[in-house]
Amino acid sequence: MKISIDIDATPEEARRFFGLPDVGPMQDALLSEMTERMRTSLANMEPEALWSQWMPGAAGASQGIESVRQFWEQAMQTSFSGAKSRQSGSD
Repeated sequence: MKISIDIDATPEEARRFFGLPDVGPMQDALLSEMTERMRTSLANMEPEALWSQWMPGAAGASQGIESVRQFWEQAMQTSFSGAKSRQSGSD
């Protein structure tokens, strides 16, 4: 024997029928808190803010970033000049 029952109810009506709690207000509160936390985290993702967190002893964030840029620029120039001298030496 097979019995089928179709009930036409909204999710809200079904929730009430089964006695489940309304978690909508809690979800709204959590969503607003998560949104606020994400906004503050994004503010900390700015390059100067990251630099000051990673290198707290640096004199200034912009000076530190500039010194890192100069370091990598010099490393690249050294790397390229070394590759050129090796190529010219193999001829």
